[in-house]
Amino acid sequence: MTYQAVIFDFGGVITSSPFEAFNRLEAERGLPRDFIRQVNARDPDTNAWAMFERAEISATEFDARFSDEARALGHELDGAAVLAVLAGAVRPAMVRALDQLAAESLRLGCITNNVPTGHGAGMARSANGSDELERIFARFEHVIESSKAGVRKPDPRIYAMMCEALAVDPAACIYLDDLGINCKPAAAMGMHAIKVTSGEQALADLGKALGLTLG
Repeated sequence: MTYQAVIFDFGGVITSSPFEAFNRLEAERGLPRDFIRQVNARDPDTNAWAMFERAEISATEFDARFSDEARALGHELDGAAVLAVLAGAVRPAMVRALDQLAAESLRLGCITNNVPTGHGAGMARSANGSDELERIFARFEHVIESSKAGVRKPDPRIYAMMCEALAVDPAACIYLDDLGINCKPAAAMGMHAIKVTSGEQALADLGKALGLTLG
């Protein structure tokens, strides 16, 4: 298969996984490991996290709603504390790979579930961090942010929006995401989906699919 486009998730792919930061926060607060993921998995289309990623509620409303959801599961945790640890560290090898892919004339897209807070699409905690992340986002031909599009992964519509924006068939695309639930719709559409467990694994699998050495 000759691929024309590579579509990336951002957090957990281009940057380290926010789940790592969540686990650190849980440890600091004496909460069960993966408690934040448990809160966000309950009523996944209508909970505070889902509504905030679609920009249907404000940061203040998210803070209150998330706190209520955490309390309903038996623990105290405010939503503001979760937002404060969101942005992950950039993986330099992934950024180098973006430049390599562009040099090979591959189309580059990014689909990110994000929230309307922080600085820029990468949800940076500071303006300086935003500058770094925005330089990375500038490498993509097209970026779809859930908080601006009003639709979030794994809704199939957001993948179709990207294919339309790039004017490519799904079968001509490779899609990378650190969540299997987000890879499934892409694969169902005909994309070659790669579930990311580490930067090294992602580059190895992507390079194999393209016949390139990346990073």
